[in-house]
Amino acid sequence: QVRLVEFGGGSVTPGGSLRLSCAAIGQPFNAATMAWYHQAPGKERKLVASITSGGRSDYEGSAEGRFTITRDNRRNTMWLQMNSLKPEDTGVYYCKAWRSMTPMFTYWGQGTQVNVSS
Repeated sequence: QVRLVEFGGGSVTPGGSLRLSCAAIGQPFNAATMAWYHQAPGKERKLVASITSGGRSDYEGSAEGRFTITRDNRRNTMWLQMNSLKPEDTGVYYCKAWRSMTPMFTYWGQGTQVNVSS
């Protein structure tokens, strides 16, 4: 069964750090673009950062300069290092993997909860 599994969420105080992991299970994902999304309480899911199969990364909004997305294709794993966390970073973080060319696919993980509060 092909799936994405996130872990590494938790509770931190403002200014703290967390490292999220996303493990791809069931098939190689080296040809997929991968990304992290954030869903704050009561709000829609939004893109945080993405990384191509070749390792090119892009960041959205306030993630720029605070978060770092990386991946290791041999380990089928992606990470999100989150530093200088703010209360507005609270929410569920999801990883996504997709390929827009044949064979096309899109997979989402189940999400991991991050709480930033004092």
